[in-house]
Amino acid sequence: MLPERANLHIALTFLQFCYAGNHIFLRIALDTGVSKLIFPVFRNITALVLLGPLAYFSEKKDRPSITTYCVVHFFLLGLVGITMKEGFYLLGLEKTSPTFAAAMQNSVPALTFLMAALLRYESVHFNRIDGVAKVLGVLASVGGATIITLYKGPVIYSPRLGFNQEQYLTMMGDTPGKDWNLGGIYLFCHSLCWSGWIVMQAFVLKIYSAPLTVSAFTCFFGVVQFLTIAAFFEKDSKAWQFNSSGEIYSVLFSGVVTSGLASAIQIWTIGKGGPVLASIYLPLQTLLVAVMASIIFGEEFFLGGIIGALLIIFGLYLVVWGRSQETKTLREVIVPLDSNNHWEERSDAFSLNQPLITAQSS
Repeated sequence: MLPERANLHIALTFLQFCYAGNHIFLRIALDTGVSKLIFPVFRNITALVLLGPLAYFSEKKDRPSITTYCVVHFFLLGLVGITMKEGFYLLGLEKTSPTFAAAMQNSVPALTFLMAALLRYESVHFNRIDGVAKVLGVLASVGGATIITLYKGPVIYSPRLGFNQEQYLTMMGDTPGKDWNLGGIYLFCHSLCWSGWIVMQAFVLKIYSAPLTVSAFTCFFGVVQFLTIAAFFEKDSKAWQFNSSGEIYSVLFSGVVTSGLASAIQIWTIGKGGPVLASIYLPLQTLLVAVMASIIFGEEFFLGGIIGALLIIFGLYLVVWGRSQETKTLREVIVPLDSNNHWEERSDAFSLNQPLITAQSS
């Protein structure tokens, strides 16, 4: 069996494959004319059907009692992490494109790092090499993903296109008439909600140590909130019907993989590695989207993609190395005594604090 640290990094990498695929399937769903209010309802109902039984049976014996305080936090997780996060993303994606949406998500690690540092979930020691490494790693990862998006450079790989570039841009949503400024605001709000959701999950796990149950309740409240909004604003009854197989596949992928499996993996990685480590892998998603677009849609791969990929990998390495050095330093501080002298030191301290013969009261 692999050590827990290896499993953690494998899970975080797999998580980005899930999110990268979601960009493609969600764009397909929007292109078919699916309602932006109805789609999240079906998506999260699908995820709840998966997470509910899984959480009930797997954490049945270890699940803490649910208090009103916990329910309030579950409701807020659903509001921030599902209703607001997914809502802003759908609005922003409609106004821009999947490529631009993936680029905006690269602000999540920096925002999460800032929130976690301010709330003291993540320690930052600028006078130590591990602290500097973590900061530089976050900046390198975000910078690498930004280069992939904004800088092309010479063509490195040029596949044979089955359609021209204009058709590709239309398929990916890069069509004229978009409101890029408003879409950028929506997507920044989406990134802000995502960062807040990650930090909130770290807090909730401290008071309720059942990650699958937390994910299931988050999804439940997300369904209730989206269902309420959709019932109030969506007046067309036909919007609740599936019109194509593309919509069904998109709902299944987004519900089972992204909202179900990925949410469970994300909250597990947050509990094991903290909010910053869980978010630092997000720029890898931009690289995966670029590779998928090249393979699936025949998009040319440019030098900027190579440079950005190297920066992302280097940034991930810096953060992981910085955290390992920080953990090593903490262990040296907590256990400064040599093992041979540990009992002698403990015995001396005990003899000074506790009398050998206690005085009897008369």
